[in-house]
Amino acid sequence: MQAFRPLLAVLAALCLQGGMAVSAAAAAPPARKVVWKSVDSVDLAAFNKDLERGKLTMDVVIYIPSNFDPSFNKLTLAQMLEGVRSAKEIYRPTGVQINLVAVRTGAVDPRFLAIQANEIPRVPDTEYINMYEGNTRHPSELTQMARDAFDSMIEPRKDGDRTIYLVALQDVIMPFLDRSDARNWTVKMVRTGGLSFPSYSYWNTIPRAYRGVITLDNLSTPARARRTVAHEIGHKVMNVSHEYKETSPAHEVYADGGLMLYGSGEDIPSGAAGRWHLERLLVSPYLYRLRPDGVRQWNPDYKDGGHYYDPLYGDHVVRFPGTPSMDPNW
Repeated sequence: MQAFRPLLAVLAALCLQGGMAVSAAAAAPPARKVVWKSVDSVDLAAFNKDLERGKLTMDVVIYIPSNFDPSFNKLTLAQMLEGVRSAKEIYRPTGVQINLVAVRTGAVDPRFLAIQANEIPRVPDTEYINMYEGNTRHPSELTQMARDAFDSMIEPRKDGDRTIYLVALQDVIMPFLDRSDARNWTVKMVRTGGLSFPSYSYWNTIPRAYRGVITLDNLSTPARARRTVAHEIGHKVMNVSHEYKETSPAHEVYADGGLMLYGSGEDIPSGAAGRWHLERLLVSPYLYRLRPDGVRQWNPDYKDGGHYYDPLYGDHVVRFPGTPSMDPNW
């Protein structure tokens, strides 16, 4: 019994710390709703003067806090607007247009200026199934912090679950599992410049009211300002990860060519050779056509929660093997 006392002391300390953490969380004040107001300096009519009735369209709302910390300088409203303008240009060749329906500002609960986006994954990807199949079996889950943050920020609006929300924050941290050797993984935390919370990753785990959220944290360089908004929207409306033609998806893929890689490319390819990016875009539930009577005619919604292989996409999917990432003789 004497030999177990140190272990029992450690366990007791851990339980006490856990209880204190739970108590602290329970004692935290409820998140207050942000009181947003329109940014009067943004002329929405002028911004949207390129829109054509009858063309496929996505609605976008910008939310930017008025109470960023004084030292934060990675993102401004002007940069967000320029990012949306660039996205308009990038998507124009596909026949899809962007309608900026609102630009809102207000004081955000300071606790939510920086958030952890998702819970630490429990099961890593292995070579037996591909990334999209793994995401369906073990989808990402929002942290309670992220849920509370979005609940405080996203305003109810008609067709809000089909709206793209560009939410400016100071830091959005994403934990993920990365292989460290032949049969071990380690938890890593990445500081995101933009995060799209796509349904291929958050299958059936993200509340419908804010499934259109995209967070933005860094548009401070010309390359980021040009591509980040269009790239993150691509995750949402094409419902694909970082991939392009012969490049299968991964957490990070640096190469030139397609919009959905980390690089300078802006191509949205079509057909089997293009991994059906264009075709998946055109059936996105976030798109609609404005009818002559002014009513939005939305594309059909997902049929099975929006995973990569959702029946909505029919044959516009890629079947590919998992990536061998470990020593087969482990």
